[in-house]
Amino acid sequence: MTRTAVPAHRVNRDPYADAPDYGAIRFLHRLNPLAKIAGPLPAMVVLIFSRDLGIPLALVALALALLLVGAHLSGRALLGLFVVLPLATAVLAVSLGLWTDASRVDSTPVLFQIGDFRFYAGSLLVGATAALRLAGILSLSLIAGLTSTGPDLVRALVQHLHVPYRVGYTALAAYRFVPRFGHELDVIRQAHRVRGMAAGRGPVAAVRRGFGTVVPLLAGGIRHAERVALAMDSRAFGASATRTERHLVPFRARDWAFMAAFWLATAAIVIAQGF
Repeated sequence: MTRTAVPAHRVNRDPYADAPDYGAIRFLHRLNPLAKIAGPLPAMVVLIFSRDLGIPLALVALALALLLVGAHLSGRALLGLFVVLPLATAVLAVSLGLWTDASRVDSTPVLFQIGDFRFYAGSLLVGATAALRLAGILSLSLIAGLTSTGPDLVRALVQHLHVPYRVGYTALAAYRFVPRFGHELDVIRQAHRVRGMAAGRGPVAAVRRGFGTVVPLLAGGIRHAERVALAMDSRAFGASATRTERHLVPFRARDWAFMAAFWLATAAIVIAQGF
């Protein structure tokens, strides 16, 4: 019998291991997660209040350029950033434009007309501005989202912002339930197929199979929660006001440099566009 190779994306990786280092060029992975949140934060605030196309367009381009150069992106992430995101923004621009009050833009050229309904260039401009603002906030948040791990973010919050470790590590333990449930769901489905309980196609059969996984998944979740609680008790979790850290996430000079550079770039874009 030959063993079937496990796909790379299904290989279990220690979620608490140090973040991988992809070299100096992919510098975003070497930065502190807090710096990657604090750097783009003023730009997100600017996007909330901006009312023209220039600032959102420039900030989206800045975020995508940073991700393309400084992040190690999978093929799926590249497809999402450079194909799905522009297409979704275009669809959203037209959709939001359809809801624009036509009486405010009826002095602009008519792009198309269906019966009595007229779609003006001004409507498209308003929709494109709103869509680009949303795309800008999303792409800026992905700078930290695609290059940081959840455990590193929690460690940084506890070590530098003094978030109570009881809150941070409890939230992290709860976050770890998600992949655990995914693994247990795969096991339950495989067991059902072995027992011949996965017959049938179509939405009705899918719903029936889904209900069949609820009880064993709930039982597995309760067992896992008990094991986690016992493990935390055995490590005296919560017994002291503070605790030592095995993995440190330092805030270095390069983190300050990244934040300052991002703030300067944001200010330059705002001044250039006359915000």
